[in-house]
Amino acid sequence: MSDSRPQNRDAYSLILEAIDVGVYRPGDRLVESELAERFGVSRTPIREALQRLETQSLLARDGRSLIVASLDHNQMAELYVVRAELEGLAARLAARHATAEEVRVLRDMVADDAALVKDPPALARANRRFHKQIHLASHNRYLVQQLDLVHRSMALMATTSLAAEGRGEDALAEHDRIVNAIESRNEAEAYSALRDHISKAFVTRLKQDARN
Repeated sequence: MSDSRPQNRDAYSLILEAIDVGVYRPGDRLVESELAERFGVSRTPIREALQRLETQSLLARDGRSLIVASLDHNQMAELYVVRAELEGLAARLAARHATAEEVRVLRDMVADDAALVKDPPALARANRRFHKQIHLASHNRYLVQQLDLVHRSMALMATTSLAAEGRGEDALAEHDRIVNAIESRNEAEAYSALRDHISKAFVTRLKQDARN
């Protein structure tokens, strides 16, 4: 029988996942001893993981403490510019290289995610899976690696744009347009559809921030 206890996974992945799913949010302090106890690993790999996350700017110094970093307006804008271009490229390559089975998975995701529009956190998780599937369908390992870095930084945003009124339904319609383009092998349309999708998410987030 396989053993899936936390200690069988590396400390870096465990902490990163905890940030990604919102267990630790921007501004939260991360303490070695508490993390070691939570994940059932020794403090040495926790310390090494924290150092790695700090190097990647996912953690920041607050005096002597390490906290989950947050993004200011300019950092968020810069991130969305890079994300839009890389995601668009992934969609373009997916339209060229995706197998029929990969397209079917994307199509099924859009259909299944319709049940989640009233649950923004669940829809946000589904959204990440959808985008990850497009990355993989690009069949370009270097692009996938860069997009993984971008999506790790997206976890530093305290809220999801999918929580905005009506955004969930709109996002799924945009996903449908993206999949249609990939399925029809229309590379230009796939690129445009995904860039537009990211642009609309950015506008929604800017509006959210303006109200706070």
